[in-house]
Amino acid sequence: MTTLFQSLAPRPLADRLRPRSLDEVVGQDQLLSTGAPLRRMVEENRLSSIIFWGPPGTGKTSIARLLAENTDLHFESISAVFSGVSDLRKLFDGARKRRDVGKGSLLFVDEIHRFNRVQQDGFLPYVEDGTVILVGATTENPSFELNSALLSRCQVLVLKRLNESALEDLLVRAERDVGRKIPVTIDARKALKNVADGDGRYLLSMVDELFHFGDRNKLDIEGLSDVVQRRMPLYDKSQDAHYNLISALHKSLRGSDVNAALYWLARMLAGGEDPNYILRRLVRFATEDIGMADPVALSQAVAAWQAFERVGSPEGDLAIAQCTIYLATAPKSNGVYKAFEDAASTAKETGSLLPPKHVLNAPTSMMKELGYGDGYVYDHGVDDAFSGQNYFPEELSEKRFYEPTERGFEKEIKKRLDYWLKLKKRSAPNDS
Repeated sequence: MTTLFQSLAPRPLADRLRPRSLDEVVGQDQLLSTGAPLRRMVEENRLSSIIFWGPPGTGKTSIARLLAENTDLHFESISAVFSGVSDLRKLFDGARKRRDVGKGSLLFVDEIHRFNRVQQDGFLPYVEDGTVILVGATTENPSFELNSALLSRCQVLVLKRLNESALEDLLVRAERDVGRKIPVTIDARKALKNVADGDGRYLLSMVDELFHFGDRNKLDIEGLSDVVQRRMPLYDKSQDAHYNLISALHKSLRGSDVNAALYWLARMLAGGEDPNYILRRLVRFATEDIGMADPVALSQAVAAWQAFERVGSPEGDLAIAQCTIYLATAPKSNGVYKAFEDAASTAKETGSLLPPKHVLNAPTSMMKELGYGDGYVYDHGVDDAFSGQNYFPEELSEKRFYEPTERGFEKEIKKRLDYWLKLKKRSAPNDS
């Protein structure tokens, strides 16, 4: 209940525009439209424990509060940043007392991933017996940050960053609430939504500042940048975004999409990623996804790394971009990767088999008596410098791990292998 004095106190625009019904929530139709998971839960009055996973400013807190209102549950809210075990104990005691008189409780825990594993375990009995309906909110990947036992008792629902249409809805509502238009040009209005980067709360905070700016001439893009602070891109180089963006970069390179690869590279660098981590992955890519289709790719990756180490950022960033372009446009083959994987698997399976005796050196007379080196043919001393001898262990049949493609330099390598195979067959003894 809002008191007279509270109603007179100033309230931020984002708080004033907090949705008062599920229909007013923007940008989350996948959860709230007819037939969607949350809508079904509310309509059937069978709310279960939930983990909301999504970026900041997408409506996690508002939806939790509305779920409690629509299912007649007592709403309690805490933040894992400011709360401890004693706070949780009080909330659970209160929920148990309400349950004894027939009233359910919805406990909203913001930043739930901030609780450690032991604290997360503390939720289990109260969620299990229905003392509370838990609604946790996290910006981090729950599969990395939350206990498997807690996850098994909750449904994970993903909230999307707000798209341009949803952000425009918020701007229109803000103008309706204040009673006048936001003092920006059409281009600046679009730039305002871009700066928000899908965060509705941040957008409304900027709009609040613009309304206080007054009704002077409309701000253009340059004027807008003087009034509002650009939001840093969402990127935590130790968490989920780190893995998402490097995966996007790697797969764009593999798909030979040079423009997408440059975009993801720029996103990572703008987010503060360690360039050495990116370069290490580019070196890996050069061997895993290009290999002998273009042997120069590895040299390019190593050279880019060395160049960056010598000149640093931002000058060295261009070397990373050049390497990215080279790798994206190079012919692709995972032949080296597959060959080594197969060879490693065979080596693991076959254990400690000895090499054939003819390839062993015999520096002592005893080793010569044991047959070390017997029958070895010096390849440079025969026609075509190719003896065709077997170099696998005697107990293991010859294997063919490496299968070059018809792409790039591997096409030439395939010709060489086929040539040596032909010579080997010619030199093999005739069983007939």
